[in-house]
Amino acid sequence: MSTPVELHERIRLAREDAGLTQGQVSKLLDVSRPTVSDIEAGRRKVSAEELGKMADLFGVSTEWLLGRDQSAGMSQELLLAARHLEKLSANDLERVLDLLRKVKGPSE
Repeated sequence: MSTPVELHERIRLAREDAGLTQGQVSKLLDVSRPTVSDIEAGRRKVSAEELGKMADLFGVSTEWLLGRDQSAGMSQELLLAARHLEKLSANDLERVLDLLRKVKGPSE
């Protein structure tokens, strides 16, 4: 059984997948860079207003950041994966698809 991902970990993952640095996020949210670092390390709590701004900024839902909605989580995780996939070359994308086919196994 996997350990649930904490809010601060989801925030870091969403920021990285959005291609933003902590410095960029700090400017966009009008907070200091150490504040963003503290949030991502779990040393500082996030206000509801900050959570909403981060969700909008990172292109994810607040429900996914909070880990509350499993269906939203799957959709957000697929969205984050798609962001990575669209950066791949055609050759690398085909290799990933081949791997997925192997993991899935024969069609039923």
